[in-house]
Amino acid sequence: MIVNYTQKELDLLARLMRAEALGEGNLGMLMVGNVGVNRVIADCLDFKDIRTIYDMVYQSPGGFSGTNSALFQSSSTTLEKNLAKRVIKGENFHPATNALWFYAPGSGNSCKKTWFNQANAGKYKNHCFYKPDEGVCKELY
Repeated sequence: MIVNYTQKELDLLARLMRAEALGEGNLGMLMVGNVGVNRVIADCLDFKDIRTIYDMVYQSPGGFSGTNSALFQSSSTTLEKNLAKRVIKGENFHPATNALWFYAPGSGNSCKKTWFNQANAGKYKNHCFYKPDEGVCKELY
């Protein structure tokens, strides 16, 4: 396990993954989960005071817009919790492997080269992922 979690936090992460990437399928939700877990383990940039899944989900400013979605409001399913457990246990999925940020540029639009001054790590379906340089967030590499 990469980060400690409570059952409530497992549900929070699963709900966040659903709210941010349901349309991207299981792999897209796993990638969103990677970004969330990365924010908990990274002790750098905007995430120096984020040490728990709860802190990551509700970070303000800089949190996830998915927490305002109706998809976030209902309890997670067993499948969604199992996906969340996979990223908590350390499974990584490129291009989200070392990413701390993602956004959806809109259908047919390409990714910006940088986002929050971080390099584009790649795109999956509608999400662009961004990672810090290796020397900036050593916990991610």
